[in-house]
Amino acid sequence: QVQLVESGGGLVQPGGSLRLSCVASGRIFRLQTMGWYRQAPGKQRELVGTITSIGSTNYTDSVKGRFTISRDNAKNTMYLEMNNLNADDTAVYSCCAQVTWPPRTDTYCGQGTQVTVSS
Repeated sequence: QVQLVESGGGLVQPGGSLRLSCVASGRIFRLQTMGWYRQAPGKQRELVGTITSIGSTNYTDSVKGRFTISRDNAKNTMYLEMNNLNADDTAVYSCCAQVTWPPRTDTYCGQGTQVTVSS
């Protein structure tokens, strides 16, 4: 009923930048809080950061000052701008969203996009 699709991943050199996108489609009355997660090989899934419907953001400490989350509510899209990337940022990045279709609010997540930081 709701699909989230990430894009923008790829191979980037240390110190480089990438911009990820997450587009939500389907039965959406309102997108509430959205978030980016990442999972590196052999590690647990980690919350990178979140953004509320009015644009308030929070980030995990390891990405503060380097990553920026934004959203375009008119396009049902969330972005993750990643700068000064390093090898520890290598992971599959996925997005999740709290989606309201009255009277319910459910959480949906995408399949993810691979980000590899390597020289």
